[in-house]
Amino acid sequence: MELKDTIALMKSEDFKDRFKAEYFQLKNRYNGLNNMLYKMENGELDFTPKSSYELLRTQWVIMGTYLSLLEERARVENINLNFVE
Repeated sequence: MELKDTIALMKSEDFKDRFKAEYFQLKNRYNGLNNMLYKMENGELDFTPKSSYELLRTQWVIMGTYLSLLEERARVENINLNFVE
Protein backbone atom coordinates (compact mmCIF):
# COMPACT_ATOMS: atom_id res chain seq x y z
CA MET A 1 0.00 0.00 0.00
CA GLU A 2 1.15 3.49 -0.78
CA LEU A 3 0.48 6.60 1.26
CA LYS A 4 -1.87 7.90 -1.45
CA ASP A 5 -4.10 4.87 -0.79
CA THR A 6 -4.94 6.28 2.65
CA ILE A 7 -6.38 9.61 1.47
CA ALA A 8 -10.02 8.52 1.55
CA LEU A 9 -9.56 7.07 5.04
CA MET A 10 -7.95 10.31 6.25
CA LYS A 11 -10.91 12.35 4.99
CA SER A 12 -13.53 10.11 6.55
CA GLU A 13 -15.87 11.33 9.26
CA ASP A 14 -15.48 7.94 10.98
CA PHE A 15 -12.67 7.94 13.54
CA LYS A 16 -12.02 4.27 12.84
CA ASP A 17 -11.18 5.08 9.23
CA ARG A 18 -8.88 7.92 10.30
CA PHE A 19 -7.28 5.55 12.81
CA LYS A 20 -6.68 3.03 10.01
CA ALA A 21 -5.09 5.74 7.86
CA GLU A 22 -2.72 6.65 10.69
CA TYR A 23 -1.82 2.99 11.19
CA PHE A 24 -1.28 2.25 7.49
CA GLN A 25 0.82 5.39 7.02
CA LEU A 26 3.01 4.55 10.00
CA LYS A 27 3.38 0.95 8.90
CA ASN A 28 4.40 2.12 5.41
CA ARG A 29 7.05 4.45 6.83
CA TYR A 30 8.22 1.82 9.34
CA ASN A 31 8.70 -0.74 6.56
CA GLY A 32 10.51 1.83 4.41
CA LEU A 33 12.91 2.66 7.22
CA ASN A 34 13.41 -1.04 7.88
CA ASN A 35 14.40 -1.55 4.24
CA MET A 36 16.76 1.41 4.41
CA LEU A 37 18.45 0.05 7.54
CA TYR A 38 18.84 -3.35 5.89
CA LYS A 39 20.50 -1.74 2.88
CA MET A 40 22.76 0.32 5.15
CA GLU A 41 23.84 -2.84 6.99
CA ASN A 42 24.65 -4.56 3.72
CA GLY A 43 26.34 -1.65 1.95
CA GLU A 44 23.54 -1.49 -0.64
CA LEU A 45 22.20 2.00 0.06
CA ASP A 46 22.58 4.30 -2.95
CA PHE A 47 23.10 7.44 -0.84
CA THR A 48 24.74 8.40 2.44
CA PRO A 49 22.28 9.60 5.07
CA LYS A 50 23.31 12.51 7.27
CA SER A 51 21.78 10.73 10.27
CA SER A 52 23.74 7.94 11.91
CA TYR A 53 22.66 4.34 11.70
CA GLU A 54 22.09 4.39 15.48
CA LEU A 55 19.75 7.37 15.26
CA LEU A 56 17.77 5.81 12.41
CA ARG A 57 17.57 2.48 14.22
CA THR A 58 16.30 4.21 17.37
CA GLN A 59 13.61 5.90 15.27
CA TRP A 60 12.70 2.49 13.81
CA VAL A 61 12.41 0.94 17.29
CA ILE A 62 10.16 3.75 18.52
CA MET A 63 8.01 3.53 15.39
CA GLY A 64 7.66 -0.21 16.04
CA THR A 65 6.55 0.49 19.59
CA TYR A 66 3.98 2.98 18.32
CA LEU A 67 2.73 0.41 15.79
CA SER A 68 2.29 -2.09 18.62
CA LEU A 69 0.32 0.45 20.64
CA LEU A 70 -1.95 1.18 17.68
CA GLU A 71 -2.48 -2.55 17.15
CA GLU A 72 -3.45 -2.99 20.81
CA ARG A 73 -5.80 -0.02 20.64
CA ALA A 74 -7.35 -1.45 17.47
CA ARG A 75 -7.90 -4.75 19.27
CA VAL A 76 -9.51 -3.03 22.26
CA GLU A 77 -11.70 -0.78 20.09
CA ASN A 78 -12.53 -3.56 17.61
CA ILE A 79 -10.96 -1.82 14.60
CA ASN A 80 -10.11 -4.15 11.72
CA LEU A 81 -6.67 -3.25 10.39
CA ASN A 82 -6.86 -5.42 7.28
CA PHE A 83 -6.59 -3.17 4.24
CA VAL A 84 -9.22 -3.78 1.57
CA GLU A 85 -9.18 -1.75 -1.65
